[in-house]
Amino acid sequence: MKHLLILPLLVPLTAGAILVIAARAPLALRRSLSLAAMAILLAVSLQLFWLAQAGGIEVYLTGDWPAPFGIVFVLDRLAALMVMMTAILASGALAYALLGTDRAGPGFHALFQFQLLGLNGAFLTGDLFNLFVFFEIMLISSYGLLLHGGGRLRTRAGLHYVVLNLIGSSLFLIAIGILYGVTGTLNMADLGRAMASLAPQDVALAKTGALLLLSVFALKAAVLPLHFWLPHAYGTASGPVAALFAVMTKVGVYGIVRVFTLLGHDGSAITGVATPWLAGASLLTLAAGTFGAMASRDLRRKVAYLVMVSVGTLLVAVSLGSRAGLTGAFFYLVHTTLVTAAFFLLADLIAQGRPEGSRILWGERPIGSAPLAVLFFVAAIAVIGMPPLSGLVGKVLILKASTGLAWTGWIWTALLLSGFLLLVSLTRAGSDLFWRGGVSSHRLAPGWIPIAPAALLLSTSPLLVLFGGPMTEYAQATAEQIADTGRYIDAVLGWEPASSKIPREAP
Repeated sequence: MKHLLILPLLVPLTAGAILVIAARAPLALRRSLSLAAMAILLAVSLQLFWLAQAGGIEVYLTGDWPAPFGIVFVLDRLAALMVMMTAILASGALAYALLGTDRAGPGFHALFQFQLLGLNGAFLTGDLFNLFVFFEIMLISSYGLLLHGGGRLRTRAGLHYVVLNLIGSSLFLIAIGILYGVTGTLNMADLGRAMASLAPQDVALAKTGALLLLSVFALKAAVLPLHFWLPHAYGTASGPVAALFAVMTKVGVYGIVRVFTLLGHDGSAITGVATPWLAGASLLTLAAGTFGAMASRDLRRKVAYLVMVSVGTLLVAVSLGSRAGLTGAFFYLVHTTLVTAAFFLLADLIAQGRPEGSRILWGERPIGSAPLAVLFFVAAIAVIGMPPLSGLVGKVLILKASTGLAWTGWIWTALLLSGFLLLVSLTRAGSDLFWRGGVSSHRLAPGWIPIAPAALLLSTSPLLVLFGGPMTEYAQATAEQIADTGRYIDAVLGWEPASSKIPREAP
């Protein structure tokens, strides 16, 4: 059980390395290796999620080097939730890719596994430098996946994506260099401890490093005005790649929650440094995503803007700075990531079934494929946040958490108006695609196999409603655990509970 915590890293790392070596092996063998690794990863993630439900914080010291000197991986409720959600999403994306997308170019399965390595590492690491390392693994893999299949539009979007993320990586290095110069550590738990006792003359420099770090996470999350890369990149990527990318913006949100909660530990001078920026930027991101979705005439790009809407909604909840806000954010995060991933797969299927692709145009063809139309309807209801699906639960939790604040009216107006405008936009899109435009099921593979991955991902929305009580309790417990930064710091550094502040004796 001790080494279970690093299996989400070892499994995709091993599988990716084998797939690189077996690059010229038959496709059937590469698919089998990728599927086997995905099955193991899914089983491990579910077991870690079950382990985290006990409420403890598990720490893995690589090489048995004590923190903050060694590489540390940490499993708490939030990390377990992110790893499990990523495994579920990746399973659906991989299943869809096996229908033929993986044939479009070499190295798909190896890149897919390395992408999972980067994602899981980012969620489990307890060190800022290693967070940078896993970000780079994730980004380098995403460069290849984004260009998978080739084409002028993907190449152009990929170029913009690479350049912007190289700038972000440079800022990341500068930010952690500043923080290391001020505190002498990059272990996140140790940073939290150091920030609480920062010398007055170092506060301004530490805030500069923290704000640079915030800008990097905002770029990863596609927060306005750092969002321009997302619609082009996600809108041109292949279906399974775009579905997997649905979780990448959430890595930025995760970084904001994880790092800035610890940096503000115990009344640190960094406390609240992110909140003034997030409050306004989240509402602007929500508005930009909504209007972008309304203006888009391509379904895949419309869904890409819906990712921006989800990021804006999540950061509205995070910027509330309360445990109730985090509870709503964690519930909504699971819902929106899986639903938008399913929507990307549906958009790809719709593009295959129409001569115009996913373009929303007027036409005279017959009524489209009924199963796709039903799934589109379910996805639209879920992503808008209408009853009876889980989007409503997440939004209600966020709206409830915002009640009584000075800017409550802005939050309620933005969330409710965004939902209404998206309802109008998606209703019009569905009418044009399936009634006037027509989706021919004859252009798709026979049976339910093509739509099964999207259907399975969409099924998580009603499941979140059916198990809404336990899921809300888990989200609330996760928010409590994240807010209790002293417990995290004590668990990682190997100290006694925060009430005693007495280090353990060396063995």
